[in-house]
Formats: sequence, structure tokens, C-alpha cells
Amino acid sequence: MTLDKSLVEKFRKVTSKAALAASRFKGLNDKNGADKAAVDVMRSELNKINMLGRVVIGEGELDEAPMLYIGEELGTKKGINVDIAVDPVEGTNFVAKNLPGGISVLAIAEKNNLFHAPETYMEKIAIGQNFEKGTVDLDFSLEKNLKNLADAKNKKLSDLTVCLLNRERHNNIIDTLDKLKINKKLITDGDVSGALYVTNEKFGVDMFIGIGGGPEGVLAASALDATQCFFQGRFIFKEENEIKRAKQIGIHDLRKKYNINEIVSGDSIFSATGITDGDLVKGITVDEKYFYSETLVSHRDSKTFEIIKMKEEII
Repeated sequence: MTLDKSLVEKFRKVTSKAALAASRFKGLNDKNGADKAAVDVMRSELNKINMLGRVVIGEGELDEAPMLYIGEELGTKKGINVDIAVDPVEGTNFVAKNLPGGISVLAIAEKNNLFHAPETYMEKIAIGQNFEKGTVDLDFSLEKNLKNLADAKNKKLSDLTVCLLNRERHNNIIDTLDKLKINKKLITDGDVSGALYVTNEKFGVDMFIGIGGGPEGVLAASALDATQCFFQGRFIFKEENEIKRAKQIGIHDLRKKYNINEIVSGDSIFSATGITDGDLVKGITVDEKYFYSETLVSHRDSKTFEIIKMKEEII
């Protein structure tokens, strides 16, 4: 089964309306208010779509999140059966402080085809399209991955740019990049966006690497699913309760590396609308009657990967 391409527009509308709701909190230093506004609208809009949807990546477990919790059913309960992954506001701090990079994100796949990622960290690496298998790998050293990529792109090492979260846990990576005189794009939040920078040369990023959220890894893989880009992830389990939870949801090889087709199988749709201006998409702007949005959408079956600019009436 494939997902009808008409669904792309329906889900674009969901993230654009959620982004509009969150945008009203730009610069108000209220990240929880922005998140709740986006959650409320996203849930309401998803419930209008003819589908039986189940949240597999959400705002938390039922007892932790009042809306869009893992396992929640959405839609009219008629039509297609789908798995849903949501991040109503990726970059809540960006929105609260009116900084670049806040987006509203969701992904869908056919039922049982979207990986149920545990709430733990994931080691990730992503590069662009059409590289030979084995160009990069999480089991390779950073130096080997960089050299292989530079050779494959016919670039000098010093001409590469690597994107990663600016976190203390990445100090060794940053030190290695500095030693090799490789350019860095350090981001403070938003590792879904970080992975998407490898999709087009215009973003100036050759590799995304580092440790971020596991659920965000599933969302990033969903976006890259239509692009022929390479993504690989491996969960990091440190606490006993994390290991127990992983086994409960069927993860028994705790060191397994997951490629895109193991995270998202079958057809998939991804939508990310800008809340604040960013490198990927521009943020929401409004006038008296209309709001203006930019949304990055992808659809595996139709090989769609594009940015849609819209002018819509404020209702």
C-alpha cells in the first residue's frame, strides 16, 4: 500500500496551523505556552483527517502528556491506518526567544512501519545523496568517515563542513574537527533540522553527526526517506530502566545500527513548517487577514522533496 499524494497537502496544513499557533508566542519567553498552543492545534487538525492514526513518537507516555501521547489514536477512525510521529515545536527555546530555527514537525507511515523509538539518546550520522554503501558508518572512526566523505566528494578535508549539536558530550568530536581544520556548524537545538542540512548543497553542510534524541532520529529519517540521503542511528542505553523499556518494545540487540529503511519502511510523508526564520524554511508572518508559511514536505512514493510557500486566510 502507498499513501495517496493528496495526503501531503493535508499534513502540510496540520503543521502550518500548528506553526501559526506557536508563532503567537515568539519572543514571549514562554516555551511551554508555545508548545501547548501547537499541540492543541495539531491534535485538533489531525482529528479532522480520514484516518485511523496512532502516535508512536509523541509528547511522552499517557501519564506524562495530556495530548499527543504515545499510543493516542487520532483521526476520524475511518480510512487508512497509519503511524504518526510528531514534534509540534522543535526548538521551543528558539520560539520563546524569537531565535532562528523553530519548526513544527510531523511524519506518517503505513501502520507498523514507523519505528517506535524509546525516549533515549541516539548516535547519528547523515550525509547527502547517492554515495556508495560503506562511505560512512557509525563503527568507523570520525577521521575515517571524514576522509572517506572528502574522497567521495572530491574535496579537501578542510573544505568539509560538519553540523552537530553544541553539547559538552561532543567536545571530542569538536576537538578532532578543529585539529583537522574542518568547518563546523554548531547548533544549540533542533537535530531534526541538523540532519536535513545534508539534503542540499545550498545549506553548506556535508555531514551531520553526534548524539541527540532517539525520537528526533526517527523524524529525521522520515524526512530523508524520499531523498536517497544516507542516515544511520544507534540507540544509547545507559540506565537499567532504559534497557528494560527497550526490551519491552522489542529491541534486544542494544548495539544495533539502524539505516533509514529499518526506521521507516513502506511509504511515508514528512512535513515541517517554519515558526521562526531558519536556514531550512522561513518562519510564519501575518497581516490582518492572512498568514504566510514555508513548509518542507517529502513523500517517498512520489519522490517529493520540496518547500511549499503558502498564503492562507487566518480563520
